[in-house]
Amino acid sequence: MCIAMPAEVLEIKEENIGVVDFGDLQQEVRLDLVDVKVGEFVLVHVGFAIQKLSREEGLETREIFRQVYAAMMEE
Repeated sequence: MCIAMPAEVLEIKEENIGVVDFGDLQQEVRLDLVDVKVGEFVLVHVGFAIQKLSREEGLETREIFRQVYAAMMEE
């Protein structure tokens, strides 16, 4: 199964490269498939932003992933 992760766009560089924040990690991704601005949230899959999210959706999804990860670490 493949999973797309929510991230906030921190910076947009030349040639549609963006720096995004996953919460604990910042990474460069391609922005070719979406039209976004700094401060907006996107879903990232294999190095590409594939969909724009509202801030609320991005933060909520990030929290769900955090809770799932924490529950997995308890086992």
